[in-house]
Amino acid sequence: MRRRRRRDFLPKDQRKFAGYNRPIHIGYDQTNSQPSTVADMLWLLDVHPGHKVLDVGAGSGWTTAILGDLVTETGSVLGLEIIPELADPAAAALEQQNLPWCRIETATHGALGAPNEAPFDRILVSAEARHLPHDLVEQLTDNGMMVITVAGYMLRVVRHGPDSNDAEITRHGAYRFVDLIT
Repeated sequence: MRRRRRRDFLPKDQRKFAGYNRPIHIGYDQTNSQPSTVADMLWLLDVHPGHKVLDVGAGSGWTTAILGDLVTETGSVLGLEIIPELADPAAAALEQQNLPWCRIETATHGALGAPNEAPFDRILVSAEARHLPHDLVEQLTDNGMMVITVAGYMLRVVRHGPDSNDAEITRHGAYRFVDLIT
């Protein structure tokens, strides 16, 4: 996380708050997550070099860049952001980071994740769902892992086998995020 300065991914008027451990508004009722929450999520996600990662709710692009450092040039990261007015500046900020194995795209309304690019070794969801989205669990590899907040609790979901219902789910504390938009 120290390699990618949070301020480089924030709107200019919000950069003065980059050093605070709190969510920062980035516009369109969305936030850049507080660093301690990002650290918790990344620890749970257990990303390694060579992994193929999906970052749902990329927001400002900061977490996408951090994931890029974790997967190294041997892996790949696709950041998806549903709000084009956030996706475009996030992609531009990411482009300045020299991480050609990472990209941010505008998500398709009505489609969750990137089923045409699946499977993924890891999926990070930086938004809160009301129910576990099985559409995303299905996009994991066997033994693939997802970290997502569902109904106020951070979950780690590990897929075992071909059926997305065969997943090991563990809870890791109470958290709040902006709503997952599809």
